Amino acid sequence: MKIGVPTELKNNEYRVALTPAGARELTQAGHSVTVQSDAGRVSGFSDAAYEAAGAHIGTAAEAWGAELVMKVKEPEPDEYAFLRPDLVLFTYLHLASNTRLVEALRAAGTVGIAYETLSQGGKLPLLAPMSRVAGNLSPIIGAYHLMESQGGSGMLIGGVAGTRPARVAVIGGGVSGESAAVMAAGMGADVTVLDVSVERLAQLRSTYGSTFKTLASNAQNIEETVREADLVIGTALIPGAAAPKLVTLANVRQMREGSVLVDVAIDQGGCFEGSHPTTHQHPTFDVDGKIFYCVANMPGAVPQTSTEALTNATLPFALRIADRGWREALVDCADDAGWRDGVNTAGGKITNRAVFDSVAGQLALSEADFAELG
Repeated sequence: MKIGVPTELKNNEYRVALTPAGARELTQAGHSVTVQSDAGRVSGFSDAAYEAAGAHIGTAAEAWGAELVMKVKEPEPDEYAFLRPDLVLFTYLHLASNTRLVEALRAAGTVGIAYETLSQGGKLPLLAPMSRVAGNLSPIIGAYHLMESQGGSGMLIGGVAGTRPARVAVIGGGVSGESAAVMAAGMGADVTVLDVSVERLAQLRSTYGSTFKTLASNAQNIEETVREADLVIGTALIPGAAAPKLVTLANVRQMREGSVLVDVAIDQGGCFEGSHPTTHQHPTFDVDGKIFYCVANMPGAVPQTSTEALTNATLPFALRIADRGWREALVDCADDAGWRDGVNTAGGKITNRAVFDSVAGQLALSEADFAELG
């Protein structure tokens, strides 16, 4: 199969979908790989390294002309012209918060396979590595924006002897939330993790003991914890669907001036009521004297780490799709029924129920616009 890896166009997105080591695995399996020139440069991978791995270096059109295109982020509007019926697109799509892309994929008839909705054993193996990166980054980013020079309250996240550390509330105890809590606690913060699953909270407590506190997520607990927090990190996620708005503007108004909120869930619409996507170039905005950080591609800030971690997760699936074709690989002969959840669009239809339910009302779709796979 012909596989293409274009350069990412999203603002300050320097990750690339495939490392040279990944390209080598694909070419040795008998497939051809075309990487757009300089696609991996900022991630630390030169064109020469890809060529040594057996890949061809080409233009954007050549990379997009492949049968299977691997990306990191969803196509930008300038790339919609590359979409076509015989294309399989394998990337993060986040369609629940991007109806324009939903329509573009449907109009083109493209098979859109989303990293963030493919599940295995009830988990999200292709979302997990970037969730860990974003989770680890979030307290670092929050600590930076707590500085007075960045408009924050002027608090050092870990404090020093004789002063209190920052109070950090982590909304959601999944992969991102766990990573955020561990990192924030390691920086010396006073951390509380809230999650709707008491079983999940018990797992965290069993693993980390008293490293951080755990609390059942409900409206009252969120209100009280957020009100006292210096930094709030939102990681709540529903696979394929829009993130729930768990922190309201009323909650934010009760927080101290200069507090910081980092919305890791912004790719899926965000879990704070006041959130809207920002970029690495302009990452924050003010809401009632509080700082919101809502960058939609947080792991792009550390592209070397992120690219390697992403390829480690996606390569086995890319090899399977290239060897067998998407339908046999993910539907007809799938080892896990959750693999088909990764297919979001095909033949002009939406094929993931959670995605369909999230966008149907906005696009005035009927059940005829949904197709069940299998």
